[in-house]
Amino acid sequence: MKKLFRLFYTNLFLTNRLFGAVAACVVLYLLSFFFPWLGIMPDIAFYALLALLIADLFILYRVADGMSAKRLAPERLSNSDENELSIYIENRYSFRINTGIIDEIPAQFQKRDIWFATTLAPGERKQINYILRPTRRGEYEFGFIRVFVRSAIGLVSKRYNFEQAETLPVYPSFLQMRKYELMAISNRLTEIGIKKIRRIGHSMEFEQVKSYVPGDDYRTINWKATARRGDLMVNSYTDEKSQHVYCIIDKSRAMRMPFEGLSLLDYAINASLVLSNVALLKEDKAGLITVGEKIGSIVPADKNYAQLNKIMEVLYKEKTRYLETNMEALYTTVRRVIKQRSLVVFFANYESLPALQRQLPFLRRIAKFHLLLVVFFENTELKTLSEQPAKDVEGIYIKTIAEKFAYDKKLMVKELASHGIQSILTSPQNLTINTVNRYLEIKAKQKI
Repeated sequence: MKKLFRLFYTNLFLTNRLFGAVAACVVLYLLSFFFPWLGIMPDIAFYALLALLIADLFILYRVADGMSAKRLAPERLSNSDENELSIYIENRYSFRINTGIIDEIPAQFQKRDIWFATTLAPGERKQINYILRPTRRGEYEFGFIRVFVRSAIGLVSKRYNFEQAETLPVYPSFLQMRKYELMAISNRLTEIGIKKIRRIGHSMEFEQVKSYVPGDDYRTINWKATARRGDLMVNSYTDEKSQHVYCIIDKSRAMRMPFEGLSLLDYAINASLVLSNVALLKEDKAGLITVGEKIGSIVPADKNYAQLNKIMEVLYKEKTRYLETNMEALYTTVRRVIKQRSLVVFFANYESLPALQRQLPFLRRIAKFHLLLVVFFENTELKTLSEQPAKDVEGIYIKTIAEKFAYDKKLMVKELASHGIQSILTSPQNLTINTVNRYLEIKAKQKI
């Protein structure tokens, strides 16, 4: 009995309607002292309210399992993307109810407004969808689903607690990866910002002899096949395959800088995953190396079915380090692991020219054996400051310093180019598009 009372007490909540009705009864009692003609009206109002309260409690608590609720969530969430989750609810009462639903989402989101209000007819089922956008990789713990039920009387609310505790991992942006994958398969990468690359010459990789269609290069006409078939036939060429593409991610403290809720490391991880997937779709071999004050993870280049999952599992666990990048260890690892000439995409962040110059000797050594592409970030905050007009002396100082840092970034590009090293200077939000663009351009020009 004590347990039943505790369950009743902890799951019963008084509504504003009840407090309003009680306040009205109190006012009537007070007025009855000044207006005797009110007579027993305050007593009638009080007992009527008491009867309604008992009736409300009875119809809500006479059914033990009047509600059902369940969270529908994917097996894993995609970092930096909008992930859709759902709550499935069912009304098992024989009357219409008003419900309020709270989903206890992980603390990482810092949200306290996940509240859904809806009305359910007898036996009705509903699915409520909502969006969560995680900004950190790792494990996210979800808690209970709590449903508050009110009848048409609406004096009290009964709470149902549904134990839906579960832990969902947040992986690098696989939703973004799938978007690029579909575009790459259908050769529609231009629709999401991937520019069309003008081919210079032809790849040496012969594919097939096919019938001529308008738009084919007449220089590829196969005259012998044309004579045999009596119809124009052309040679078809394809990109060279099985070339090695390695993504190297710097995990030093310079990559901890935040931008729109994500660190630069997370942007580099998302871009690496997309680039590896596009490379595998182009039948190249994708590999990965991470580096901080020491060498982190190494995934040798391959193009088997499980390669992308290996890369994703490695990237899921990577975190920013707090020391400088050990470039000597990186050069030694590149020479030991990468045996043939490859495209090496190095994701880093340089805020000053001296920071680049400290690493430049090792970058030049890597560039002797591989096609090195250094990808680093624009400081969008400084760029915004440099473009704003100065209104006072302090504004002039700030604008001058911002322009100086922005100019240093352009000098870095020239410095790398003077040593035969390709580079991409990009804002974080355009990192993936610009990186895939350059890969397609390099592949089209057969530079690997």
